[in-house]
Amino acid sequence: MDVLRPTLININGRIYRKNAVKEQTYQNDEEEEFSYAENSLCTDEPCDSLQIEQTDKGYRCAIDVPSVLYKYIIGKKGETKKRLEAETRTSINIPKQGVEGEIVITGQQRSSVISACTRIELLVESFRKKQPFTHFLSFALNEPHIQKQFLKFKEEVLSKCSQDSGIDGSIFQNPAKLHLTIGTLALLNEKEVRKACDLLQVCKDEFIKDITGEKPLPITVEGIEYMNDDPAMVDVLYAQVQAQDGSDKHQIIADQLVERFVASGLMTKEWDRVKLHATVMNTIFRKDPSAEDKGPTGLLRQERESFDARNVLKMFEQYRFGDLDLNAVHLSQRYSTDSSGYYTSSGFITFS
Repeated sequence: MDVLRPTLININGRIYRKNAVKEQTYQNDEEEEFSYAENSLCTDEPCDSLQIEQTDKGYRCAIDVPSVLYKYIIGKKGETKKRLEAETRTSINIPKQGVEGEIVITGQQRSSVISACTRIELLVESFRKKQPFTHFLSFALNEPHIQKQFLKFKEEVLSKCSQDSGIDGSIFQNPAKLHLTIGTLALLNEKEVRKACDLLQVCKDEFIKDITGEKPLPITVEGIEYMNDDPAMVDVLYAQVQAQDGSDKHQIIADQLVERFVASGLMTKEWDRVKLHATVMNTIFRKDPSAEDKGPTGLLRQERESFDARNVLKMFEQYRFGDLDLNAVHLSQRYSTDSSGYYTSSGFITFS
């Protein structure tokens, strides 16, 4: 890493530079990995955005942290917490495991409290990125006529290509859950879910209304594609989606949503541009029919059993799934099902 151009980390609107350090790794009682990077960032620099209160006994700061992340601040047998307290000369009070609340830091010196708060926030940010995603923003494609055409596609592929390596019924998407993935999120408590729902509404008011003209977006789902180099060893096949008016309004909405959610800290930026993909066949379903692919890369190659898609691509390259109107963005819950068979929505906005 170039020391003159260090990695920048955005935490609650504050920007920190990350310095190159050697991390120490431990195993806690639950065999979960955590690391504590000593002096990993410029933690003692003043940070006016932290809410530091002066008290009769010194200074105090409270940080809102999801309870699932408490264990990374505590560490094995409390080692991480003790070390933070010793190095910053502060006292750190953490709620009981499973109880949502604030971590409270107190100390004699304001700079000590700032240092402890910043180190905890950086520790939380580091392990937040390692949490599996819980929600994703999506455009639903599960209209009845689209599902019907998808089932016809599945039937024909199995009829004509089942002799090809790796192709069987287990790798096809559930038709009730056909969708375009916009971006994934790890929302670790109800407060973060509410924050995501609120931001989705803000996005509607600030730019989605102008892009859509408060009308649905007519699109066509037609053709399939793959993303790796060898069609004989494919992990995923996607249906292609085009706007009927030739515009890219759905792409612009997706890109701007991801930009806003990344800026808020609720989403991690993975790509320069959203690759809108409607999964129709995926080898991840072979092991877990309820799995949700995170994106174009999905699982590592060695964790998948690929299939030979050459004949599928040759016979169904221009397969037409149908037309529909995109009229909503959903904050969908991973591993969930609502009464329609689609993912349960924690919140959604409509265009019209």
